[in-house]
Amino acid sequence: MHGIVFDMDGTLIESHAVVPAAYRAAVVAGGGPFLSDAEIIAGYSLGPPAALLTHLLGRPATDADLASYHAHLATLAEQVTVYPGVTDVLADVAARVPVGLFTGASHRAAEILLDRAGLRRHFRVVLGGDEVPRPKPHPDGVRLACRMLGLATHRVAYVGDSPLDLRAARSSGAVAVAAGWGHQYDAEELADLAAGRPEDLLSLLD
Repeated sequence: MHGIVFDMDGTLIESHAVVPAAYRAAVVAGGGPFLSDAEIIAGYSLGPPAALLTHLLGRPATDADLASYHAHLATLAEQVTVYPGVTDVLADVAARVPVGLFTGASHRAAEILLDRAGLRRHFRVVLGGDEVPRPKPHPDGVRLACRMLGLATHRVAYVGDSPLDLRAARSSGAVAVAAGWGHQYDAEELADLAAGRPEDLLSLLD
């Protein structure tokens, strides 16, 4: 592979409690209902925070709603943990090939979480779901991240834990690599390769 693009939540960082909590707080602050984690997570496929907040609030999300979400996320971000092995693997990979990130989260959310986790320095490109026309499983974000890295898509691996990640990778023409340690990993979802632990990704560069 000439480069690797990563998903963020569930692939690099364990944030499955923090992100729903930030949405829940923003929705309640915006006059919406108190929602469970499951109800919030079920809407992830709708796209970036503005789209999901609109759905959860039952009205168009405002700039104030979005700012509230990001503020709550920044407050809760200290609870996010990096999956074991990820930091060392990112450092190794970034020293050898260009590394990018495409997440369904907003660009602002990605910067907040990557900075708090100490991972931001490893990425040449950070692309949020609010910067592409269509969310995963559409290929738009994976393709744009590759273009921003200056790489042909078929020469890049996209690493993600969820079925949406793998479908986006496959439809983009990138090599779809399943992050088997992630909390949305489904062994039955089609992937070109499956990595049981972050260290397995180094074989992509051999």
